[in-house]
Amino acid sequence: MTITIEQVKALREETGAGVLDCRKALEAADGDFNKAVEILREKGLAKAAKRADREALEGTLELYTHGNGRVGVMVEVNCETDFVARSETFRTFAHEIALQIAAAAPRYIRSEDIPEEVLEQERQKARSYALGEGKPEAVIDRIVAGRLEKFMDEVCLMRQPYIRDDSIVVEKLLYQNIASLGENIVIRRFVRWEVGDSAAA
Repeated sequence: MTITIEQVKALREETGAGVLDCRKALEAADGDFNKAVEILREKGLAKAAKRADREALEGTLELYTHGNGRVGVMVEVNCETDFVARSETFRTFAHEIALQIAAAAPRYIRSEDIPEEVLEQERQKARSYALGEGKPEAVIDRIVAGRLEKFMDEVCLMRQPYIRDDSIVVEKLLYQNIASLGENIVIRRFVRWEVGDSAAA
């Protein structure tokens, strides 16, 4: 099938990918524009995953308050160079992460950050709940595993649905930005305060 210059141009405008990459994606997708977009996105995410071990020591501290000062967030987002740290795309991403933290109140960045004792408490809670509902012993482990996954989806920033597009999680948003900026980006740490809280989350 013949791929036209117009198709390549439209795909390039949509994805920001190079001309050759756009042509190859369209050829692989037999001219299907949406399929070509998906091919390029997946390729970008794969490249982003490869960059994840590169050192990121530049970046920004993003500060955000919400609800007339009732909720406050400070998040450190790092990248590899000062050039990217000053870019509008990077700054926007850092702001979106602060908004996400304010709205969704995660407690950890990744599931690996959850202390084992917290996971054990959740396991025991889920087991007690399943037993209390009279579930058969054979399915209790599956119920506990499912509830633990749900708990991690709620409390881990990377696993939360993105507040502006719940078809993706924050980790995928991060990888999209790594792919478009061409540098490793790390959400290093955050603090979220809410008026009346006895301790910061």
